Amino acid sequence: MGDDLGDEWWTHEGNSGASEAEEETQLEKQPTKKTNAKTKPEKRKSVTEKTVKAKKTKKNEQKECIIPQKKQTEDEKSTKPKRKRKKTITDVLSSSEPKPGCPANLQSLVTQYFSDKRSVIEQEELKLLDSCFLSSNDLTHTLSSYLKQVCPKWSKIQKQHTEKSSVVLLIVCSSALRTIELIKQLTAFKGEAKALKLFAKHIKIEEQVKLLQKGVTHIGVGTPGRISALIEKEGLGLQALRYVVLDWNWRDQKLRRMVDVPEVKLDFMKLLESGILNGCKEDKIKIGLF
Repeated sequence: MGDDLGDEWWTHEGNSGASEAEEETQLEKQPTKKTNAKTKPEKRKSVTEKTVKAKKTKKNEQKECIIPQKKQTEDEKSTKPKRKRKKTITDVLSSSEPKPGCPANLQSLVTQYFSDKRSVIEQEELKLLDSCFLSSNDLTHTLSSYLKQVCPKWSKIQKQHTEKSSVVLLIVCSSALRTIELIKQLTAFKGEAKALKLFAKHIKIEEQVKLLQKGVTHIGVGTPGRISALIEKEGLGLQALRYVVLDWNWRDQKLRRMVDVPEVKLDFMKLLESGILNGCKEDKIKIGLF
């Protein structure tokens, strides 16, 4: 019995030691598995952190790339020369005193306008002699005082005028309002003469034709557009016309003269072509710049 127990004890003791060792190793392995399992999300965290960092670095790089571009554009803008604003008529006249018009101004305007519309020979025919012009306003006259100077025999001329649908004196200005102003200024000059408004605002051309046909009109004051339209419709004749006075020096709120407004300038050139230039060459009509 003792030998059997001893033998069994020997064998069991060795087996128990081995089993204990195995259990310890298993226990050691189990926490390692758990730890390994725990470390896996840490790897994911580290991967995500790396990707976030990489994105941030890319954004930073992009920002760094954009900033110098903006600086370059700002530098370019600062280095580029600024375009100078074109000087207008208002700018020029506000810094200098206006000069009175003269026959040479009208002559240069006519030649410039017809330079690409007429041949060289026809342009030569458009040139007016100095005898075609009355003395110009030196900016010291009112309309009445100027007309008294250039038409000293007006009282005699108006009595001799008996033709209907024609006027002796034609005053050309830029607008309807200016027409009314000029008619008011005529009171000291016209005497018993009849003056008629010749503009398009609120007045039909047919009404103006009837007024011209009804009685004798001595003075016509109006815009070049309506005057040329009346001549075309034969409502206004040039057979009795002796004086054409241009409201040359007057300027509007923008400091523009009559010939500085494109639409009015075009109508004015049509008016000159309608028979006034030919009348000047035939020494029947005189032009004055007021």
